[in-house]
Amino acid sequence: MWILSKHARQRESLILERTAELQNLSQRLLQAQDEERRKVARDLHDTTGQTLAALKISVSLLQENCKKDSSTLAAVSDVKQLADQAIEEIRTMSYLLHPPLLDEVGFACAAEWYIEGFAKRSGINVKADIANSRERLPKRMEVALFRVLQESLTNVHRHSKASDANVRFHHQAEAVILEIRDFGQGIPSERLRLLREVGPETGVGLAGMRERLHELNGKLEIESDESGTNMRAVVPLCALAPCQLDNYGQIAASGQACQ
Repeated sequence: MWILSKHARQRESLILERTAELQNLSQRLLQAQDEERRKVARDLHDTTGQTLAALKISVSLLQENCKKDSSTLAAVSDVKQLADQAIEEIRTMSYLLHPPLLDEVGFACAAEWYIEGFAKRSGINVKADIANSRERLPKRMEVALFRVLQESLTNVHRHSKASDANVRFHHQAEAVILEIRDFGQGIPSERLRLLREVGPETGVGLAGMRERLHELNGKLEIESDESGTNMRAVVPLCALAPCQLDNYGQIAASGQACQ
């Protein structure tokens, strides 16, 4: 009996060790993904975007030289219009990969920008209540909240069949809370049960959101009925003492959120 108990403890210890290793790997993959998104966004803006801007200048010069030839002028004008469209699409793609506002002024402004653009692209009326603060949140927390917002609104567009949604972000004494609420068809009860569990049925997007929040000692709550679905991300605010400074000079955790 003692030998069996010893083996059971060893197996349990091994399982806990492997689980921790998998979580660490998952967090490193998410960080690498964010860095790659930032790099691709910068490359799109600095290379492809600048090439298209140079093309637009050349087309404008051609327009000046073709004023006497109406047919050629019309063709050149079409090219300029296509260049303008491509520049706008590249800019939007770059900002969606990693919005400059997220680095420059923080989550609140980046969230308002994203929600406004999402409403235009999707046709869904989104009412936003985004609390701002004079102090920046830690960088890792801002990125995690923004990715949760992106994924949640993408799911609203893909699955809810809603025409209206609400986004609310507010601060409490010990936590920040982000809520994304749609007024769509809701999630079937059996599917909702699976989504609340940790498993392959939850899908990559939901698993990514949970992993980001887990790294910050946060949690993701899902509520749904026939009137719609509510996604709620709760992230605790760490105390000053155990924290280190991040790239912005703001409080941030080393490795994980402060306990």
